[in-house]
Amino acid sequence: MKKDFNHCESVYWVFTQLCNDECAHCYNLSGPGGARISAEECMQIIDNLPERMDRLILSGGEPLAEKKLLYAILDRVQERYGRTTQVMLQTNGDLLTGAILDKLIAKGVTRFDIASIDRYHKHAGARLEKLAALFASRGVNGDDKDPLVDKETYLHKSHLSWGYWGATEDMWLGGNWARGRALEKANWKRDPEHNFCTILSGARNFLGGYEDIPQEISIQLWQINPCCPGTKYPIGDARKEKVAEVLARVSKMEVFQRLNEGDPWRMGESLGVTEEAARARTRELENVCLYCDAFFREHLQGFNSGTFRELPVVS
Repeated sequence: MKKDFNHCESVYWVFTQLCNDECAHCYNLSGPGGARISAEECMQIIDNLPERMDRLILSGGEPLAEKKLLYAILDRVQERYGRTTQVMLQTNGDLLTGAILDKLIAKGVTRFDIASIDRYHKHAGARLEKLAALFASRGVNGDDKDPLVDKETYLHKSHLSWGYWGATEDMWLGGNWARGRALEKANWKRDPEHNFCTILSGARNFLGGYEDIPQEISIQLWQINPCCPGTKYPIGDARKEKVAEVLARVSKMEVFQRLNEGDPWRMGESLGVTEEAARARTRELENVCLYCDAFFREHLQGFNSGTFRELPVVS
């Protein structure tokens, strides 16, 4: 595990939950009425990001549904990090035009991921050929079409590229995360043995120490999380706290050390919850994310504003 969190390999930031679509599987309830934060709050968050980031993934919601805010974020990111940070945009592609693509490239975006090629989204992948032609017209390489999830391929600062993927019951999103609209509409994955923590979008390696996938944290609007679906309570507030300091704080706590290992069933050992009991509860709930929620609700609710300053630490 890392000791210095002023360098983070990957930050996944959902800066808006506003979206032109309202997908049945959406884990953060994005849609036309999705939650939003102000430009001022976004600037505060950028100021609190680690001193060095290898990549920043901007997502939603639909980032292009808040185009003015997206442009302001890109300008501030370039001002702070220059070209040392690869900026990736995750979009459903519905609102993307040639003029917008030109502007995004000029503002430093070098990787585009079309995250809508599945049966859940409005167009269900029908715009893929048009998007491919649009990217080709601007010289954006489509050879790296798969998600950049391993350290051999995830960072390409030197050239423009785009890829595509979508949600499936087994993988993206987590297969499916028991969150948001997927939970409301009961299309989440019922498999107590399926460990979402082990994939890149899960908590594994959010504190570093593993070489097969990037160290990645998630910021949902302002909430700092060890994983993309997010823990029941965030580990910090990126508007008010330095992300590096939040990570350094939780790195000393066994609950989060176990999540970093991708082992949610052992995260309660320091609080007297055995792995056997955790697995039994997961079988009852049929989903490890639902077990994680129950664990946080039952064992961590009384801690200081959800920032866990009173949790047992491990030297």
